[in-house]
Amino acid sequence: MPSPRLGLPRAVLQAMDPADVTRGLARIRAELEVPEKFPADVLAAAEAAAAAPRLPELDRTDLELLTIDPPGSKDLDQALHIAARPDGGFTVSYAIADVAAFVTAGDPVDREAHRRGETFYGPDQRSALHPPVLSEGAASLLPGELRPALLWTVRLDARGQTTDADVVRARVRSREQLTYEQAQDDIDHPGPDGTRPTLALLAQVGPLREQRERERGGVSLQIPEQEVVTTSGGGLDLTYRALLPVEGWNAQVSLLTGMAAAHLMIYARVGIVRTMPPATNASLRRLHAVARALGIRWPAELDYPELVRSLDASRPADAAMLDACTVLFRGAGYAAFDGSVPELAEHAALASDYSHVTAPLRRLVDRYAGEVCLALCAGTPVPEWVLQALPDLPATMARADQAAHRYERAVVDWVEACLLQHRVGEVFTGTVVEVDPEHHRGTVVVRQPAVEARVSGDGLPLGHEVQLRLTQADPAEARVTFEVAGVS
Repeated sequence: MPSPRLGLPRAVLQAMDPADVTRGLARIRAELEVPEKFPADVLAAAEAAAAAPRLPELDRTDLELLTIDPPGSKDLDQALHIAARPDGGFTVSYAIADVAAFVTAGDPVDREAHRRGETFYGPDQRSALHPPVLSEGAASLLPGELRPALLWTVRLDARGQTTDADVVRARVRSREQLTYEQAQDDIDHPGPDGTRPTLALLAQVGPLREQRERERGGVSLQIPEQEVVTTSGGGLDLTYRALLPVEGWNAQVSLLTGMAAAHLMIYARVGIVRTMPPATNASLRRLHAVARALGIRWPAELDYPELVRSLDASRPADAAMLDACTVLFRGAGYAAFDGSVPELAEHAALASDYSHVTAPLRRLVDRYAGEVCLALCAGTPVPEWVLQALPDLPATMARADQAAHRYERAVVDWVEACLLQHRVGEVFTGTVVEVDPEHHRGTVVVRQPAVEARVSGDGLPLGHEVQLRLTQADPAEARVTFEVAGVS
């Protein structure tokens, strides 16, 4: 877990008994029916599969791949290598864990994966999609280990625009596992031998892909993440975590692979894509009204993506505007098709066709999309087990996504209440990021501790810093509420 930036006195954090933390998180998982232990037959099947992987003939262990993930990660889905080409372009080699080299359609591991849908992440443990012997062992792209993989090769021109892409099965061996912090430090402070070649090129390709995103009209909301972290004593804390540049660049490689996969499937009229409907005129009019209320200038010639890129989350008014912008990023789902492309096949936030293919250890749908792309690139029929599963995948993934979001929100709400339960009546400084005048309430973000909660009152000043009196912090109800005590 990341190191905490303490927002409360250490004595308060130490008052959270580790045993209470364990019991509280276990209660949340039980109430929300978060899957935990794997059945015995699933574990046995996973052990057998781990001992006998189906290794492909193509050997690409020559690629000096590396992985970039959060600290402590063991379920490594992706390994990256980038090479410069003589024409000024780039060749991106992206190895993706080959789950189908271990899991067979209809076997116990496969059935359990369909029941779970995705990995559920908590501050103390993860509820994995696959048993750890696979997800953190035999199928994970751990450094120094020979692994089966789906190896994507994406060629970019000097502007970072994709010229062609394909995927094959290959055996690979990652050379090194880096955290985001280590990768960023290597880019910013090269050692005697310079920056690792792939990272040096990632620092070129990433910004180029971000520029191509701007040209497409795509947008990413750079909102600091509210994150639950463990303390050295076993308790919990909350912090806001800003993304490092290398995280955005790394994400661009994943996005570019997902776009290549979607283009392949849409051209062949078979597969499954990630979708998001375009913003409605009504929601855009609402955003313009919010901008006016916040005093944010939004010229007529400035389109929505460019406005978002001009906002700075460290400024209270801009933070409120970014929060309001999330209304345009709702309604994401999946569309499966075989024979004709669905009417809504684009991801509006990316302004592109897009598919999930880069995280099969953690997300069920990626295994199926990857298999479709393998068949299309090889010129062979899509496997029947894939075609049979496609129609039900959107509903399976929607259920899993909703359950994962409920779990994450429940954990954050409970930790907020635990950390603040002894401070009812105290005054904090926060920013009003949402207002519901009809019900005389809104939402505030408090920086220290990192809390997002309800606030009651009339005439809440959207986008302004206010003094807030804590009126309720109830761990049993996982509820925190404030009232306005004064405007800063």
